[in-house]
Amino acid sequence: MPTHRGLRHLALRVTDLARSRAFYERFLGMKVVWEPDPENVYFSSGSDNLALHQIARSELAQYQPPRGQLLDHFGVIFQSPAQVDELFRDVEKDAVQYGATIAKPPKQHRDGSYSFYFTDPDGNVIQALYEPTISPLTFEREG
Repeated sequence: MPTHRGLRHLALRVTDLARSRAFYERFLGMKVVWEPDPENVYFSSGSDNLALHQIARSELAQYQPPRGQLLDHFGVIFQSPAQVDELFRDVEKDAVQYGATIAKPPKQHRDGSYSFYFTDPDGNVIQALYEPTISPLTFEREG
């Protein structure tokens, strides 16, 4: 069985594409790599791909967010605890403007990792994480 190259693509359905786009550009520095139409945008931070898909207008009126989220959270890796703290201050400062909330403040974990949790405008939980075994890794394009 071939080994995969890592989990580097995530697609999220969103209720307001413009608001979610502004959130991911502002707090995670995501850059647009493809915008095939007004209902979809694809981002990258260099070694990953995040797709945002607007919930169809015909579905939006009937859309009911789940009471409990099946996806617990997804994580974004940072090079140092200081970078995690920097993002925490940034999210605290501009949370209301971008539809973010702090879910859990920064915490040192028993395994040496350090993180905090915040939500995007649709309530998806994101962990800003320094993880000592993953954070030092580098990714390069082949060829």
